[in-house]
Amino acid sequence: MQEETIILRSATFNPKVKTYIFFIVLFFLITSFIGIILIPFWIFGLGQWLSGKFFKTLSCTLTNKTLNFSKGLIIHIEKTIPLENIQDLSFIGGPVLRYFGLTLIKVETAGGGGSSHSQNMMSMLGIENAIDFKDTILAQREKIIKEKYSFNQPAAAVTSASDVQLLNDIKNELIEIKNVLKSR
Repeated sequence: MQEETIILRSATFNPKVKTYIFFIVLFFLITSFIGIILIPFWIFGLGQWLSGKFFKTLSCTLTNKTLNFSKGLIIHIEKTIPLENIQDLSFIGGPVLRYFGLTLIKVETAGGGGSSHSQNMMSMLGIENAIDFKDTILAQREKIIKEKYSFNQPAAAVTSASDVQLLNDIKNELIEIKNVLKSR
């Protein structure tokens, strides 16, 4: 029987994210050779329009099982993270972010198995009441972990007679392999 997914909280984002994105992109345009050509277009309309469009794509929802996040215009990113996989939630607030009154929440997850550590990371920029949102995520994560590993639940791995027989057969095979290796 599958448990119903319930939305616990939806994040709201600070509108200053638009201004932050505008100035960060402007900085990179100024520091690049080709970007210098694009600066007038960025300042006189394109920057405000794209920053606003990007802001509208930001979405973050906490359910009883997962943290769902999406963002992006050209490359749209949607991530769904099971709460029990969250290893760390940290705040990043450098001088530029503090100037805009924004916080970046980094979510680090378990697994991923790839060579790229960025697969195990997710960043959420500009969530309002970020500390409360982080506390809500951690509280729900703890609740899930307690339910999953609760000793009050019946044992998940009740073995049948056929399982016991299979395990005994495997044990006997391993003993035979061990004896063969000893004799060599």
